[in-house]
Amino acid sequence: MESIKNILAVIDPTKDHQHSLDRAVALAQKTGAEITAFLSIYDFSYEMTTMLSREEREAMRDAVINDRNAWIHELLSEYDAPISSRVEWHNRPFESIINAVLEEGYDLVVKGTHQHDTFKSVIFTPTDWHLIRKCPAPVLLVKEKQWPENGRILAAVNAVSDDDLHIELNDRIIKDAQFISKLANAKIHLVNAYPATPVNIAIEIPEFNPSQYTEAVKKHHENSTYELAEKYGLTKEDCLVKEGLPEDVIPAVSKMHNTELVVIGSVGRTGLSAALIGNTAEHVIDNLDCDVLALKPDGYKSPLQG
Repeated sequence: MESIKNILAVIDPTKDHQHSLDRAVALAQKTGAEITAFLSIYDFSYEMTTMLSREEREAMRDAVINDRNAWIHELLSEYDAPISSRVEWHNRPFESIINAVLEEGYDLVVKGTHQHDTFKSVIFTPTDWHLIRKCPAPVLLVKEKQWPENGRILAAVNAVSDDDLHIELNDRIIKDAQFISKLANAKIHLVNAYPATPVNIAIEIPEFNPSQYTEAVKKHHENSTYELAEKYGLTKEDCLVKEGLPEDVIPAVSKMHNTELVVIGSVGRTGLSAALIGNTAEHVIDNLDCDVLALKPDGYKSPLQG
C-alpha cells in the first residue's frame, strides 16, 4: 500500500454515527483519496412476496433502496468532504463488499467494529471474518476512538519463517505499517512471538536442558527480528520479542503498549484447510481490542473472483 487513492467505507445501517466514515475522512485528508460510502441492504420480507407480480416485487425493492439512498445522503451531509455513495441490494453483505472491490479496485476497505457494552471489548461479526478471509484489498476494522498523535502501531511478524508466503507478508506488513505511521504520526514496533519449550521433551530426554533450549530459540527469534527491522530502518528498541503463542503475545503486547492499530497478515484460508490447520491471524485478531489492519499476500486471489 504505497498510496491510498480509493477508499470503500462500509456503512452500518444499525448505527447513527459511522466510525468507518470518520476514519476514512481522516485518511483521505492526508492522502487525497476518494471515498465511497457503501451500504449493502436486503429485506428478508422480500422472500415472502412470491405472491406478488415481478413488477410489484421490484417496486418494493426499489422503495427500500430509495429510502436508504435518502438516509445516506442525509448522513453524508454531516461530513465536510466529498463522498460518493453506493447502495447494493444483496443478501450477503460481505459478497457485495468484495464484489465492489473487485469491480472498482479500491485500495482500502474501512469498516466499523461492534463493541460489547459490558466488557468494552471488540466483537467481530461474520461479515468481518469473511472480509478478513476473502477480501483482496486491505481491510481496516476500526473502533470508536480516533488515532492520537504520537501513538503506537504494532506490526505482527513471523521473522523466522522460511516460507516464501510469510516472508512476503512480513515485508508487506512492515511497509504498510510504515505508510500508516507516517499518516498518523505514530511509532512502529515489530512484535514476534516464539514458542515455549515443549514440556514433553524435557520429560522424555533426561539430558535435555530446557533453559539452554529456550535461550537458543529466543536468540534465534531476536536476531531474525532485528535483521528484519534493520532492513526497514528500525532499531532493536523497536522490536518486541516475547515467548508464547501469537494469539496470546500480540494482544498482550498491544494492551501493554496501548497501541491504536495492529497490522497483521492473513493468508486467507477458507474451508477445510482453515478448519484443519487453523488460522493464527484469526486467533490473534479475535483477542485484540484495538483497530486492526488485515493484509493479504501480494497476488492473493479472492475465492469470489471468477
